[in-house]
Amino acid sequence: MTDQTTGSGDADAAQLRALGYVSHFERSMTLWENFALGFTYLSPVVGVYTIFATTFAAGGPPMWWTYLLVGIGQLGVCLIFGEIVSQFPISGGIYPWARRLYGKRWAWMAGWVYGWALFVTLAAIATGAAPFIAQLFGSEGTPAQLTSIAIGLIALTTLLNLSGTRLLARFAMFGFICELVGAIAVGSYLLAFARHQPWSALIDVSHLHAANASYWPAFLASALGAMFCYYGFEACGDVAEETPDAGRTIPKSMRLTIYVGGAAALWVCLGLVLAVPDVEAVMSGKDKDPVVTLLKAAVGELGLRVVIAIVTVSFVSALLSLQAAASRLLFAYARDEMIVGSEHLRRLSPGRHVPAVALLVAGGIPALIALSAMWLQDAIATIISFASVGIYIAFQMIVFAALVARLRGWRPAGSFTLGAWGWPVNLLAQLYGLCAIVNMSWPRSPADPWYSNYGVLLTSLGVIGLGLLYMLLWRPYDRGRAPAGDAHQVMVAVGAPISD
Repeated sequence: MTDQTTGSGDADAAQLRALGYVSHFERSMTLWENFALGFTYLSPVVGVYTIFATTFAAGGPPMWWTYLLVGIGQLGVCLIFGEIVSQFPISGGIYPWARRLYGKRWAWMAGWVYGWALFVTLAAIATGAAPFIAQLFGSEGTPAQLTSIAIGLIALTTLLNLSGTRLLARFAMFGFICELVGAIAVGSYLLAFARHQPWSALIDVSHLHAANASYWPAFLASALGAMFCYYGFEACGDVAEETPDAGRTIPKSMRLTIYVGGAAALWVCLGLVLAVPDVEAVMSGKDKDPVVTLLKAAVGELGLRVVIAIVTVSFVSALLSLQAAASRLLFAYARDEMIVGSEHLRRLSPGRHVPAVALLVAGGIPALIALSAMWLQDAIATIISFASVGIYIAFQMIVFAALVARLRGWRPAGSFTLGAWGWPVNLLAQLYGLCAIVNMSWPRSPADPWYSNYGVLLTSLGVIGLGLLYMLLWRPYDRGRAPAGDAHQVMVAVGAPISD
């Protein structure tokens, strides 16, 4: 199926042609399905549950405020992305946006960093889901069993994604409903029937640090959980060519992802924070899994299994959305001939209209990362630390590219613009993002080996260094004829090269 030929489909096809592309995706994803894709990628339940113990141990109950502050910061980034995707509704998101705003080299590096961050995140989420699934069946799971579960999850989501855009959209909606209902139900139940801490605990830091020490270092360390949770809205733009009236629809779904996903994360985190029976036990490390401890006490063994089942659906939905985003990125690279194997990666399956080979690659690489954890556990833990910061680095490359484009005279020409607020929001989004990257990379474990303490920094430099080496030696940016660096032109020239 090619671009729709009536109504908004004609306008979508015309806009893409003006941008230099012809699309053969099935354009069938509604506003709410597109939003659900971003929501399940952001996955507040997965984000809060998987890292709650670490962030609570770092900052105690006041860590709840980090979810609000990080949400506000990421909203600024989301608004800038909304302006960009409204003018450039092209599949692949990060890469084509960077290409049009700044140029081919910057785009290649932004896509490289974002792509590896997605692969690592897929492996991290599959690995993180394995213990929950094992526990659902009453088992702790051996390392081999947990690795098998992780690889099985990746295989399952690959098969689901290969089934087409409609199934992806429907499962995203199903995952969104399960996760939102679960977050509201769990948060409400804990607040109503299992609250052990007073409301004042959210602002009480007196017993959380030494008498002469500042609480800020602990608070910043606890913010890592919220930073892990607040991305996924960019996935709405990764499937732009599968969404009717994308220039209007996707900025809305991106904002909805932040609003609804952020509210769900705040609510379930609030319930968990105030339901912790023994704050000191969690902060000292005596209680290593406070979520399971408090849920068992609050809802019993059967209730815990129900919650774990909801969490499992959330994990699968998150993996499905992440893999879809990664495959569309690979497709976008290949369509512009920017990657080895482009002739295969840019092909859409005849019946399902999805990039099948790209999906297989987007499943195979994370599966290999998860599999290698059996033999290289410490090394893989260090690699996985790149997951969140890599996405933030890619985000900030886009925010910076938008600033450069504005300096060159770019005035966003899509259906959604910030108008006079564009410059201040862009600058604040850049400042927030750079501070977030520093906070995520800061070494906080002097007792650990140096390669672990500086793991985030080392893996980030390694990925960027390898990308630069590849780019300089093989010059992939010199291939293809797709337009680049032309955002400052309000309209793309009619005679621009067309990529099919």
